[in-house]
Amino acid sequence: MLPENAKNIVNAADKKMQDAIAYLEEDLKTYRVGKANPSVFNGVMVDYYGTPTPIQQVASVTTPDAKTLAIQPWEKSLIGKIEKAILDANLGLTPSNNGEIIRCVVPALTEERRRELIKKAKAAGENTKVAVRNARRDAVEQLKKAQKASEMTEDAQREGEDEVQKVTDKNVKKVDEIIAAKEKDILTV
Repeated sequence: MLPENAKNIVNAADKKMQDAIAYLEEDLKTYRVGKANPSVFNGVMVDYYGTPTPIQQVASVTTPDAKTLAIQPWEKSLIGKIEKAILDANLGLTPSNNGEIIRCVVPALTEERRRELIKKAKAAGENTKVAVRNARRDAVEQLKKAQKASEMTEDAQREGEDEVQKVTDKNVKKVDEIIAAKEKDILTV
């Protein structure tokens, strides 16, 4: 049975690992993979009366079909600024408007672009694994410090380290699964 202070260290490490994985999942949503997805505009800022503002806060973004993104600004005066922001974000999308709605047709991915996206996704996965391993290292150091400070027994420390390793393995496996799923998504034509 793991003592309370060791459990807290393991749980804190698991939380850090989960946060790194959540960040990875959010990052992967912004990859344009040939299907219209409003999250490609996450991070695109529009000049709204001198203040950089996310597109989602000045317009509604919808997907009328699998290959089109429609952006309906809440103020018509923003159409030009939103188009400029999309072009400046270099997303590979070309906006066009009819005076009311901005449409972006999502072009099919080239083979070269697919390879680039897979490489980028794998790099993001590796960075997440590094974050997971850093959380493991920090937890192991905390367990060792607690044992040296006589806050827990050597057996409890070893048991805690084993538990941290199990949590680490589980989270690294989850990262691999997420990257494999994204790779499959990118390769699906």
